[in-house]
Formats: sequence, structure tokens, C-alpha cells
Amino acid sequence: MSAEATNPATPGPVVPSAPRRRSRPRIDLRRLGRAALLGPASRGRLPDAIGHVVEAHRAHHPDADLEPLHRAYVLAESSHRGQMRKSGEPYITHPLAVTLILAELGAETTALTASLLHDTVEDTDVTLDQVGEQFGAEVRYLVDGVTKLEKVDYGAAAEPETFRKMLVATGNDVRVMSIKLADRLHNMRTLGVMRPEKQERIAKVTRDVLIPLAERLGVQALKTELEDLVFAILHPEEYEHTRELIVENASRADDPLAEFAEAMRTVLREADIQAEVLIRPRHFVSVHRASRKRGRMRGADFGRLLVLVNEDADCYAVLGELHTCMTPVVSEFKDFIAVPKFNLYQSLHTAVAREDGQVAEVLIRTHQMHKVAEAGVIALGNPYTASAEEQARGKVPADEERVDPTRPGWLSRLLDWQEAAPDPDTFWSTLREDLAQDREITVFRPDGGTLGLPEGATCVDAAYAQYGEDAHACIGARVNGRLATLSTVLRDGDTVQLLMGQDPASEPSREWLEHAHTPAARIAIQRWLATHPAPAEDEDGTGAAEDPGTAKAAGASARSAADQVSPDAPAARPGAAITVVDRPDASVRLAGCCTPVPLDEVTGFAVRGGVVTVHRAECSAVARMANAGREEVDVRWGDTTGCRVTLVAESFGRPHLLADLTEAMALEGAEIVSATVEPPSQQRVRHTYTVQLPDAGHLPTLMRAMRNVPGVYDVGRAQHHAPASPEPA
Repeated sequence: MSAEATNPATPGPVVPSAPRRRSRPRIDLRRLGRAALLGPASRGRLPDAIGHVVEAHRAHHPDADLEPLHRAYVLAESSHRGQMRKSGEPYITHPLAVTLILAELGAETTALTASLLHDTVEDTDVTLDQVGEQFGAEVRYLVDGVTKLEKVDYGAAAEPETFRKMLVATGNDVRVMSIKLADRLHNMRTLGVMRPEKQERIAKVTRDVLIPLAERLGVQALKTELEDLVFAILHPEEYEHTRELIVENASRADDPLAEFAEAMRTVLREADIQAEVLIRPRHFVSVHRASRKRGRMRGADFGRLLVLVNEDADCYAVLGELHTCMTPVVSEFKDFIAVPKFNLYQSLHTAVAREDGQVAEVLIRTHQMHKVAEAGVIALGNPYTASAEEQARGKVPADEERVDPTRPGWLSRLLDWQEAAPDPDTFWSTLREDLAQDREITVFRPDGGTLGLPEGATCVDAAYAQYGEDAHACIGARVNGRLATLSTVLRDGDTVQLLMGQDPASEPSREWLEHAHTPAARIAIQRWLATHPAPAEDEDGTGAAEDPGTAKAAGASARSAADQVSPDAPAARPGAAITVVDRPDASVRLAGCCTPVPLDEVTGFAVRGGVVTVHRAECSAVARMANAGREEVDVRWGDTTGCRVTLVAESFGRPHLLADLTEAMALEGAEIVSATVEPPSQQRVRHTYTVQLPDAGHLPTLMRAMRNVPGVYDVGRAQHHAPASPEPA
């Protein structure tokens, strides 16, 4: 059976309810069971057993057609008849309870119909084809989406592959996951009959997978109760301590939250703002977190105040009145209406204080925002049906044109990377890691598009999110207009420009794995690495093949560059183009700190042995030598044909970069006299070239050509550190 119930006589976790927000008491499953045993109702009358479901459904959808629910219950009851839960209750009580949970959250009729039938294909002789014939393709799809894969066919992979199947189905219809979450909630409520080790295993999967999914889909009502149930099983001592705190607070004579609420009602009434002010007690896990954060808990810490209004503008009006007439805690203000959370959540958050130091947190939202905050995607109804406004206008978009508001970016990314997961174990572990990332950020692309990424994502993650496996060719990034390493962690609101190479055979660096935060990036890199094993090292410690982004690659590149230098490369006498105005026979040396070349503005200084050292006029050594009393000498450029210059190129590491760069230099007529490549640092590589040019006028053109090589982000003249003291006399 896919769901078990607890027997009150059977030991198991007992989860006392914190003060709840439910509008009606929890339904007595034993009473439902007795009603279910009576069988189908007479023709034309709904069975008594689903009367509570119908009542909850009509509260949200007063005009709903209840006939499909009637037929679904009849089929479910007859199919499950004779099957019992481990507690001894009729099995039909489980699909009834799951359907009631969804009905109370406002699910529409199709989802409730599928919920009543969700275990029939898995546990009875009913087939998917029969479901489709009797209830249509949508109900068939939903039932199929939540039907487990058989262990006899999949073995240990059954659970992860079932979740993979369910997530793929959720990508097409989010109601699949809504049914699964309600199913898990009822099973967690009735888990006490299970062996302790099985309780723990189910609780951990609920914690790692189902609760994060409920959070991401915005279904807070399910998420908070699941958190409390898991807390009781996995942390019984801390749970009991938290329960004692709640009981102790409830026994106090004074209630600061009630006093805050009454004061707010007075303020808003005097401002003629129609608003409902409610007290929302914290659930167990929330109290536990607050107590760990704050230490001693005060009365106002055990709940929040909820202010409900009719229109968006009223939210800001309430905020203004509260901040004007009460003492606001400005650091607690957050506007999730202007900038909703990634799970559809909208509210204004603030806090107000009173003289005794008590602080009350306040949530301000419209009634519709509150419905979405509690039920998330379930509150959206059927996203595949035209809205009332569209129907009134007579303009119903085709299915392929409809934008699905229930498929956020995180779900699309999850569906993308799961296709590349090579095996169930990788999928299962990666899914848990992915869902453990709580917050999503938005980064902007230069073309106006956006990327949704988990908090902590880097430029590597952005590359794979935008380009998929083509991101192997990424050679760098600019973040907010500045060059950045691929390991740079992105922040919400950053603008990211990814620099892509042109080589179709580009390879990712092995170091990227250290910076990949998202499953999509990690799996793509790992898959490439699996098919391109690292080369064995030679006896001298160097790799047999180039490994981009590593020190070995840089060393190999440097040797390669040296090999390309012709032994006959011209070696003009340093300073041959310089004339010393008053000393035509003086020996001239070009300063290594600033490497002047023809057409630079230069000045000279006499040093030991009658040698004149020539510096560029803006060189920092000039002022230092002048202050030290060195004699300044007037120098001029003579013949500028043929000049030697040292250039430094800064680049991102990638295969074949050195060959492309030296080829570009050769095309501009530059002959390489010497070349060195430093070991890469954070994916950046520094190349230093001394080149001989036929004419000094070619230098700007050469530098432009080098900058145009993919991967090269800067080229400049060599700027060596000048000596700390003046040159010796």
C-alpha cells in the first residue's frame, strides 16, 4: 500500500498542534471510515463520506460541478473496498483525507478528482486507460504523475526514479506535485504505526525533498505542518523543549500580541482604512528557530500580526499609518509586493516596538496575496483554463500561446539538469543538494534578458544556465561592466556579460568544478571530464597533453612560444634610435622599468660610466631620480625604423590561445624575440612578449590586433617596478 495510518494504541510520534489557523477542526478519520463502509450513496446524492470535501470545495468554488467528484469517489471506494490501512481503517480514508487537504487550500475540481483516484492505479485493478476514459486526459495525466514505479522493476532506484518521473510530470502540470504534497502530509500525520527506522527514513526524505518543493511552490500551509511533523520525529528532545515553551507562553495572563493587535486596529480605524488584524502564532519549527536566534523568548516572539486589506495600495497605506503612529523597527522592513519572492509570495514585512522593549513582527497583504501565500500554486486553480476575464472578452489563447505562471525558473532548470543526470544515485543526491539552496537571485544579461540562479551561484553557473554545454567555450565574464573571474560569486541584481570563445573544440577547465554551484553546471562539466580523462604525467612532471587552466598548461605554452621564435630574429642594439643632443657618442640604455619605444615622449639621466638611461616622461622613476639630484639629459628619437618593445597580454586560459595570439602578432609584422607565460591564477594568464617591429608606427595596430584575439582582455606596455633607490652613479 502507498499510505499507512496510525493506530491510537500503537506507540509513535505524537505531534500536538500549535495554535492553528484552520477554519474548521480536523476531520475524524474514523467517522469518515464508517461512512465509507456504507458504500456509494443512492443515485443523485453525494456520499456522506465526502461531504466535508464538498463543503470545503464550495467555499472556494461555489459554482463548481460536483458530478466528477461523485463519480471519482464511487470508483475509488469500490476499487479500494476490502483494503485496510495498517491502523485497521478502510483504505478509502486516505484519498479522502488527501482530497480534503487540497479542497481546503482551494484546489479546483480536476485536481480533487485526481486526488480521490491517486492510488487506484497503483494499488487496485483500475488502469490508467480506464481513468482516462471515465474522467478525461487531464485527470489521467495527474494520476499517472503521482503513481509510483514498482520496486520489482526498478529495485533500489524505484524511489529516485519515481521522483524524477513526478518532477517531469510537474513540469507540464504543477497539480501533480500539489497532490503529492498533500499525500505526504497525510502520511506524515499518520506515521506513528511505522517502525522507528522507517519513520526516520520517510521523515528525512520529507525534509530533504518534499518540504523544499512545498516552499518553492509557495504552499506554506503544507510546508509548515510538514516541518513540525519532521521536527517531532528527527529531533524529539528539541521538539519537546519547544512544546514546553509554547505551553508556558499560552499560560501567561498577559498577551502582548493581543495588545499590539488592538492598538493597530485603533490606528487603522481612525485612519479610515478597512483592514483585518489577526494574530498568527508561530509553528513549532519557527518558535525553535526564534529561540535559538534570540535566546530568551518574550510574549510577542511567539507569533506575528497579519493585516489583511482589499487592494495593493491599502498595504502601503497601512504601512504608512503604522510607521507614523507606532515606533517602527526600520531594519525589519521588506517589500515583497514590489519584488515578489520566487515562489509567488507577496507581503510587506515590518515590525513595531513599544516602550517595554517588546517587538511585534507585522505582515501586511491583501486577501488574495494571503490566499497565494498559504496555498501557493494551488491557489492559482487550473493554469491551463482561460481566466474569467479572457472568457468575458471572448479571447482564449491557444494552449501553445499560454504562459504558465506555475513553472518558475527553478523548475525549468531542474528539469533541464535532470535529463543529464547519468544514473539514479547522481540524480537523487543532486536533487537534494539543489533543493537545499533556499534563495534565488536574478541577474541581468546585456541583451535585457534575465537569469534566475540560486544564491551563491558564480559566473560558471551563469554560463551554463545561459548556454548549456556550449558554455565549455566561455573564456571570461564582465560583472557590472568590470572584468571578473569565472569564480566570482554573483549577487542579486548584477549584470553579467559572458565572454565566449569561437573555437568549437573548446574545453572546460577542471578547476571550474570548484566554482560550479548549480547541478546544471556540475553535471555538464563532470560529463565532459568523464569522457576526457586527465593526461598522465611525464617523468619530468609535465602533462603529455595540454590541460587548460592549469600551471602545466601555462608551462607548456611558454615552451611552445619559445620554440616558435626564430633563431635569426633581429636583435637591434638597445637605444640605437636614440640621440643624446649634447653627447652624440654617449652610450644609451632604454630603461627596463618603462620600456620606451619610438614616438614616446622621453627624457634621459646620466648614470655611471657615461651611460645615459632613457625613460618615458611619465615613468615614476623620473621624478625620483630628479629629486635625488641626477643630471637630466636632453634626448631625441632618431631613425624609428625597426624598434623593439615589450608587451604584456592579460587573458583567460583556454586551449590554443597561444597559437592564436602569436599568429595575430605575426600577421602584423611583429617578430617575437622572447616570450614568457606565467602560471595561471584564477583562470587568468599573463603573457609577456618582446617583439621587433619594422616601424614604431605599427605598435598601436599590433596592440589592437592582440586585444581582438578571443580570450585576451587587455594588452599594455611592460611596466616593471622601478628600483627603490636611484641608479648607482
